[in-house]
Amino acid sequence: MSLSLYDITVPVFIRAFGNLTEILKKGEAFADEKGIAPRELLETRLIDDMYPLTAQIQRASDTAKFVPVRVGRIENLPMADDEVTFADLHARIDKTVAFLKSVDPASMAEREDAEVVVKTRSSSTTFTGKSYVLGFALPNFYFHVTTAYAILRHKGVPVGKMDYIGRSQ
Repeated sequence: MSLSLYDITVPVFIRAFGNLTEILKKGEAFADEKGIAPRELLETRLIDDMYPLTAQIQRASDTAKFVPVRVGRIENLPMADDEVTFADLHARIDKTVAFLKSVDPASMAEREDAEVVVKTRSSSTTFTGKSYVLGFALPNFYFHVTTAYAILRHKGVPVGKMDYIGRSQ
């Protein structure tokens, strides 16, 4: 049995969002316990030219949603990127996971060689479905999830490797 593009993305994203939700909960609890304004954590960047925590979650969400949109040619679920609280971030993750759970695996079947075009403000890049997933989407998703974890860890939130990876499921 071979793995499909769906198999190596959608369930992986859903699991990672579950772990990320728990990490964010620990961040909230840490802020409450230490008397830190949640905004301090939410607006933290690892360095000035990087996105803050809120945007890391938004970019992880967008990356996950765009895989079935671009590869499976399903309609996108636009989100406004207006999250400013932990509750907002949890709602964003919940909406993203609900969207991912609604994806029919058949929509991504046999799309490994399909053309996928990623457009930015200044250019566009053409991939195959396989090269987009393996060379762009998965690394980009994990970059933003890892950075969100690192921001909270940097601020002292007691999370570790197993929070990031999650327990066996």
